[in-house]
Amino acid sequence: MERHKAERVMVYNRSGSENLTTRVKPTKGNNLSYSFGTVGTHLFTLQSNAAYIELEGEAFTKYLEEDGLENILEHRKKTNAQNTKAREYYTRFAKLLLQYGERADDTFKKEAGFVIEIVPQKNPYELKPGDYMSCILLYNNAPAPHSLMKVWNQTGNRTFLQNMYTEKDGTITFPISNSGAWMVSSVKMKSSERDDADYESMWASLVFGIN
Repeated sequence: MERHKAERVMVYNRSGSENLTTRVKPTKGNNLSYSFGTVGTHLFTLQSNAAYIELEGEAFTKYLEEDGLENILEHRKKTNAQNTKAREYYTRFAKLLLQYGERADDTFKKEAGFVIEIVPQKNPYELKPGDYMSCILLYNNAPAPHSLMKVWNQTGNRTFLQNMYTEKDGTITFPISNSGAWMVSSVKMKSSERDDADYESMWASLVFGIN
């Protein structure tokens, strides 16, 4: 298995944007330091390199089922390849929303231009438990309907997970049941055109907090 590396790290706020890629240290944890200067909502984005993994057929099938990748699952069934080892390159497209100070703004809805990304329709730092959050999944710059999205919430030492499918317009809406850290994630996969892989997957995530 090849480890991920940060290919591009950016931060956006109401004053503009800054490329942080060269400031990322090649260490585990605590590998980026950033000092807030602009009051408001900040969006941090990360695009990784394409890491490589191989999985035996049974493990790969389970992974496809868990992440709602029916297109690949169906193709492997039709071609009788369920038991065949799978070679995959996977890339991560991560977004993190943080609030500095009391003044919230519309930076939350900034699109990073990733091949796959999750865009919140509300600023989470203006929400509280009992409110509803909406997000849209974009794939190749278009809404992605009927796609599996996972909504995670960590409260204390407990983590809650809810699976949801996007509507025709690529959106999901879910209740903010608790304060704490939240993450929304989704993945898309396609057949690879590379000689050394069978598939390429793209992983999107959005992390934010609720006070």
